This record gives sequence, structure tokens and C-alpha cells, in this order.
Amino acid sequence: MSDKDPKAIVYWKGDDLFAGHTPSNNTISIDTDHVRHSAASPMELLLLALGSCAGVDVISILKKKRQKITDYRIEIRGTRRETHPRSYKQMQVHHILTGQKISKQAVAKAIELSEAKYCSVAATLRPTAEIVSSFEIIEAEGHEPKAA
Repeated sequence: MSDKDPKAIVYWKGDDLFAGHTPSNNTISIDTDHVRHSAASPMELLLLALGSCAGVDVISILKKKRQKITDYRIEIRGTRRETHPRSYKQMQVHHILTGQKISKQAVAKAIELSEAKYCSVAATLRPTAEIVSSFEIIEAEGHEPKAA
């Protein structure tokens, strides 16, 4: 590692709470208490990281293909191993796109490109977790796309 590599810092705040400081100068709370749930857990952050990484790729590719997306959400579920360290063995990524005349082929190709080429989070997780993607398209006439 070099000094030029991004560095995240995690601070212990006490009582199973941590604050993560990102290289982009943002702070996020992390809760490792399995009862309190006052902030995202480290494993929940992995789900969010995978979904947001895939999402930025998919929406970028679909914009380039001139697809009219008015709403987009990604639901990510993880199935963990029974034995410690209880890592994810499978992660399901379900893309739900709403828009006007969205091409199924364009969505399928965008997801494939994200998984195989662009999403660094998926590439990091893939050696130990199977990533299964699916999608659905909801037709919504007359809506203007959300601003990027």
C-alpha cells in the first residue's frame, strides 16, 4: 500500500458503536450491537455497498442507451453461512426500474456489464459469495425522469 491509497478510519465510540470516516471526508455511524440497531451494521453496509455500486453502473449505462427511467430501486438480500465468521454465501440483487418503454434487453445488458466489468464491490465479494441478479420493469406513462 502507498500513501496515495484511500484510507478509511474507524473510531470506537464506546458501547459497540463506531464512527467511520471515509477518504471522501464523510462520517457514518456503525452499530455492532445486535439488539439496539441504532445504525447500520458492517454486514448491512456490505449489502448497501453492493447495491449502490451496481446501481450507479446500471443507471449510467441505461442513460447512455437513452432509456427513460423515472424511478429505480435495488433490493439486496444476503444469505449468511451458519458457521463463523458467518460470511455471505449468496447475495441476491433485485433491480426494480420504473419508466417509459424500458428495454428488457438494455436492462439485462446493463446488469451484466456491471457484474462482469464495472462493479468493484461485486468483484471483491464474488470469490466468496455467489451474486444472483434479477430485475423487473414497471411501465409508468407520463412521468418525467428524476434529475441525476
